[in-house]
Amino acid sequence: MARNKTNAADIDIGISAKDRQRIAEGLSRLLADSYTLYLKTHNFHWNVKGPMFQTLHLMFEAQYNELALAVDLIAERIRALGHPAPGTYKEYARLSSIPETEGVPEARAMIQLLVEGQEAVARTARRLFPVVEKAADEPTADLLTQRMQVHEKTAWMLRALLEK
Repeated sequence: MARNKTNAADIDIGISAKDRQRIAEGLSRLLADSYTLYLKTHNFHWNVKGPMFQTLHLMFEAQYNELALAVDLIAERIRALGHPAPGTYKEYARLSSIPETEGVPEARAMIQLLVEGQEAVARTARRLFPVVEKAADEPTADLLTQRMQVHEKTAWMLRALLEK
């Protein structure tokens, strides 16, 4: 008779329950940062104005669409490790390293805030790497590598807009 694998402790994928817990906690912080950045980017997409409106409006849209796909991948990895994915504003506020932006900044400030957000997500992903490598969790390592690549490239592209 097949064993019911509903308990996280019953999962046997070659990663200990303790390591899966630590990785899920780190991924939860990555999810919170990614979702917070998604909300900030979407907000800026709606509210940007000025001479670069069309460029920034479209750029921010592409960025929040990419983040919307990313949060799903991160949450699904947390679930594959046998843990619940955080999904409330309260949890994200507690877990995220990205501060909320009040009001509507001017376009240049929006760009700077998004650079900071992209860099914060990259740092959060990078901090989880030692735990993931120790556990030989290649799927999570691959996810983290992809996320860092996207966030570092996006930060560079946004930073280029700030140069004189």
